Amino acid sequence: MAKIESYRDLIVWQQAMDLAVSIYEVTRAWPKDEIYGMTGQVRRAATSVPANIAEGYGRKSRASYQQFLRIAQGSLKELETHLMIAHRVGIASHEAVEPLMNRSESVGTLLRLLIRKLSPE
Repeated sequence: MAKIESYRDLIVWQQAMDLAVSIYEVTRAWPKDEIYGMTGQVRRAATSVPANIAEGYGRKSRASYQQFLRIAQGSLKELETHLMIAHRVGIASHEAVEPLMNRSESVGTLLRLLIRKLSPE
C-alpha cells in the first residue's frame, strides 16, 4: 500500500475531485438563467467535498479531521439533493444525473470508511 503523504494521495479526495469536474461539465449545458440558481448551488456543493477533505487533512487533531470529513459528507448529500431537484424540475435528464449519483455514492462510501478508520478503537 502506498504511503499517504498528502491529501492528494487519498483516493476519496481524487474521486471527489473527479466528481466536481464532472459536475462542472454537466452543468455547462444547463439553462443560463440557472447560473446563479441551481447551477451555482450544485457547483458549490460539489467543490465543497474535496475542499473539506483537504482542509481536514491539514488539521492538527484527528477529531478535527473527522469533523471536516463529516462536513464533506453533508456537502455530498446536499449535492445529491440538488441533482434530484434538477432532475425533477427538468433541468437535468435522468441519463445525466444517474452516473453523478453513482459517483457520489462511491465517494460517500469512501468517506464513511475513512471516518471509521480515524475513529478511536
